[in-house]
Amino acid sequence: MQILAVADIESKYLYDNYTPGKLSGYDLILACGDLSRDYLEFLVDASRCPVLYVKGNHDDRLIDDPPGGCICIDDKVYVYKGIRILGVGGSHKYREGGYMFTEKQMQHRLMKLKPKIWRSGGIDILMTHSPARRLNDFDSLSHRGFECFNGLLDKYSPKYFVHGHIHKNYGINIPQLSTRGETTVINAYDYCVFDYETKE
Repeated sequence: MQILAVADIESKYLYDNYTPGKLSGYDLILACGDLSRDYLEFLVDASRCPVLYVKGNHDDRLIDDPPGGCICIDDKVYVYKGIRILGVGGSHKYREGGYMFTEKQMQHRLMKLKPKIWRSGGIDILMTHSPARRLNDFDSLSHRGFECFNGLLDKYSPKYFVHGHIHKNYGINIPQLSTRGETTVINAYDYCVFDYETKE
């Protein structure tokens, strides 16, 4: 299965330079936050595959005006063709906003998700807006990752951890791909394509 992950900016390659058929080869799209409603709806129309999304720290507008045709998986375990995907949007709280959380608040969200994870038998992809602490993040509160995400990675060892929020233009050494234990970590800023081998 070929998966397209996107986050933070409307990709010039996918959007501005779109040609018919460019998005037709993807089986699933994961949108990791801070993307416009129009862009998300474009991805649905152009790809004809499911577009799953979580909200970023700038996505308050999507609360009352969600993108048509997309599936919000915030605080859910969504299963697609056997792949168990946990969605957790938002960033560290550095100002008032609907999708900003303290570490303690994020820990509470994850505690409430434990029954859903248990019922699904674990997770294969952790999909968030923010990174994990000390994993592609920064010390500044606005771009600090969540420590509790590391606990999820340690306990469930998902095959992939896909996040946004950390723009590649923030520094020259920001990787798009890295690893933590058995998990491949993907910074979905702009876009990234990866293959997921399914048993089906």
